[in-house]
Amino acid sequence: MKALPKGLVPYKRTADFTQTTLPRGLLKDHNTKAGVWGLIQVTAGALCYSIPSRGEDTLLKPGVPGVVEPEVPHHVTPQGAVTFHVEFYRNPPEGKTGP
Repeated sequence: MKALPKGLVPYKRTADFTQTTLPRGLLKDHNTKAGVWGLIQVTAGALCYSIPSRGEDTLLKPGVPGVVEPEVPHHVTPQGAVTFHVEFYRNPPEGKTGP
């Protein structure tokens, strides 16, 4: 699993999702825009994070986040009861530096 590149800054976070409240679109392949990275943070339970083009399936759980690369199709599958959110990152605006 890749790591977030250094210098990115957070700019948005989803609400907490559960196995019953997650948007259906997350269950099928989707991707972020160019330059947008995501970090899937599971706070309870487990979530399978799949990148079909690479044949990758990773079990995410508390302490094991999933890194979403820009423009890479992926989807998630709840593994029973789960709570998670997604944090979004990008390069800092011109003239500013990241953490």
